[in-house]
This record gives sequence, structure tokens and C-alpha cells, in this order.
Amino acid sequence: MKAYWFDNQPGDQRDDHDSGKLVDSDYLRDLGILYYRCPSIDEVDAIAKERSYKNRDEITVSPEKMGDVYEDKVKMFFNEHLHEDEEIRYILDGNGFFDVRNERDDWVRIRLEKDDLIVLPAGIYHRFTTDTKNYIKAMRLFKEDPQWTPLNRRPEVDENPYRQSYFQASSVMLDLSCPPQHVLRRSAGYMKGWPPGHATCTGIDNF
Repeated sequence: MKAYWFDNQPGDQRDDHDSGKLVDSDYLRDLGILYYRCPSIDEVDAIAKERSYKNRDEITVSPEKMGDVYEDKVKMFFNEHLHEDEEIRYILDGNGFFDVRNERDDWVRIRLEKDDLIVLPAGIYHRFTTDTKNYIKAMRLFKEDPQWTPLNRRPEVDENPYRQSYFQASSVMLDLSCPPQHVLRRSAGYMKGWPPGHATCTGIDNF
């Protein structure tokens, strides 16, 4: 796993878009994001038991697997959206990117590879894309029936109760009265870096 501020430069969504400014795992936790490195499935099973993930399936995102719909699906995954449930992904093979919004609406890009497991909280705005190799295989874990219907960002979704709960919970981790270069993370000292610019359903329909 590698997390960094998205560079906001033009180009294909599957390019790295690496600003060169890293984001540490403490800051990801402040955003409500959990990361685990799991070389064995036993470790995944232990996390699933601890967090009550009862069910799972697998998805492969690639031109070979999806055929002619691949490009459309990857573009759909890249629409900014939220879910009303946690999104848990364990990478079985390949690579991909999750982009997540912070409280100031900046993008953090998280590069995932084989054996990475990530948990995105309900209500966080995010998007997903494969990288330039156009291949990733992942396990999707969920507690009961998954609530993976993507709610694309728009004004009424900003008022969604899951979004409001997430925003209230995550905002307390940052002192938003300070300018970005002086933001103090209450849980763990100063955050490392800041982005180079501030921009103020099972199946294959959701990665």
C-alpha cells in the first residue's frame, strides 16, 4: 500500500497521479480508513471474524474478464460516490487505486497491491480505478446482504444520514479552523504533507 496526495493533473485516471507527497497510515485512520497487510487467508479470516464479515465473493476487473464493457465499467467505478455500508476489499492479484476525499475535499490516492486489505467507512466519498496494467482481482467481504449501491455525489447525497454521520465522526480528528499548512491532527500530532492545491449490489456494478 502507498498513499499520497493526488496531483490533480490532467491524464488518464489509471496513471499514478503521484504528487510526491505521502500520506501516512495514521492520517488514513483519522479518515476512518483501516488498512491491513494479509499474506495469508487465515489473517483475512481473523479480521472477518473480528468485524463480523459473514459473507464474501470475488471480482476480477480486466478486459479479458469483462470484455467490451470493461472501459465503461472502469469509468463508472471512477464516478465519485459513497455507500451506506463499509466497503471491504482484499486484493488477491493485480493493482488498483482507491481515491478518497478528506474533510477539505482533497483527494488522497491509495495504491493497493496483492495481500492488501482495506476498509472504507460508510459515508466516505471515494472512487476506484485499475492502474495502467488494467487488471485486479479482489475479494469483497460484507456482513449481511451488501449495500453497495453507489450514491453518486450530488447535493442531496451530501445530506444522506450516512454521509452526515461519517463527516461528523471524521471532522473531530482535524482542527478545521487552522489553515491547511498548520492543521493539527488531534489524535497523532502533525499530518505529513498537504496536497499541492486545494479544491474547494453485488455483481460488477461496484468494485
